[in-house]
Amino acid sequence: MKKLISKKKPFYPISNLLKKYLIDFNRWVDMPIYYGDLLRFQGSVIVYDDNNNDTLWTRVYYSDSELKEIDYNLKKIYTILHSDGNESIITFLNIDAIDYCTFGNSKPFRIKVRNILNDNFTYFYIKKTDSSRVFGLELEHMLSPYNLNFQVNESTLIEEHIAGIPGDIFIREMLPKCSESEQAQIAKEYVKFNERCMVRLLGDMRAYNYVIVPIHDFDQVIYKIRAIDFDQQSFEGRFSVYRPQFFKENQPLIKMIQKKLTHDSIDQYKIEERSIVAKRIMSNEEKINQLLISMKESPITISKNLEKLKLEIYNFTKDKAFIKSKSMGEIMEASLSFLKRNYKNIKPIAFLRN
Repeated sequence: MKKLISKKKPFYPISNLLKKYLIDFNRWVDMPIYYGDLLRFQGSVIVYDDNNNDTLWTRVYYSDSELKEIDYNLKKIYTILHSDGNESIITFLNIDAIDYCTFGNSKPFRIKVRNILNDNFTYFYIKKTDSSRVFGLELEHMLSPYNLNFQVNESTLIEEHIAGIPGDIFIREMLPKCSESEQAQIAKEYVKFNERCMVRLLGDMRAYNYVIVPIHDFDQVIYKIRAIDFDQQSFEGRFSVYRPQFFKENQPLIKMIQKKLTHDSIDQYKIEERSIVAKRIMSNEEKINQLLISMKESPITISKNLEKLKLEIYNFTKDKAFIKSKSMGEIMEASLSFLKRNYKNIKPIAFLRN
């Protein structure tokens, strides 16, 4: 199988139309600290997991002259995410760790915040602003089963942590231990996840870019799958990048689907997922239309990718709206319109097809 993603995606700035959208829907915020401020760390140490493996994160530290201000401002960021900026809770917060990751495109900072009253802790992330990532977050918020909490301005994006077991770790360590019924349920959820990523053009769902969330329900454990990385929203030109089934890291799940589900079951779950996404589109229609207006005016890919993707999707759907598209926003608009019109009709897609 050819490598699907060959090089890193550039960062794209926030356009005026996207800024207006973010202001209108309370995503835009003035921040007390910016991504660039956190880059001024004096040193770092590698963070290892419980098995002494490199996690690809480094724990950074700052000079005494800067630490006090950084510590306080990170607590203020936490209040912006969780209490609309109400600073009365700052007294009860402690910044336990600031970690930095150079792996991947966004190079995020991960902030660990602890409540000193009960030792509960959580995380949030600080990243460099990228409009394609913002589009990805907003589309996930409206079209997936999950609400996302994030704030942004021209230079800095803050995201609430999405809890779950990283897909690569789950596949390696936990999937072999799952019961037959659990594997069948995970197979069902993965078919739905695969379909959802495809219709809303979220790319690069390799195993470490999504999490598996176990939920205890009466006498069973059910599993949900959530994307956690939105960097590759509508950028790549190959349609297969937007279909997680084609990444080699996901092949254990694909083989399990082939073993556990019939073709009729797979089509049933695709219809179910397309139906619920279509309903989400219709219930959020005004907001999605405003987002698409800004997306159509935002340069979030290169011309070569645009031409390749619209041709590949046209060949797949035979819908002329794709071939006429002049931006990734128009492709996304065509995709959502196509779904609303045709969500009951399933075109067979073989898993593991080259």
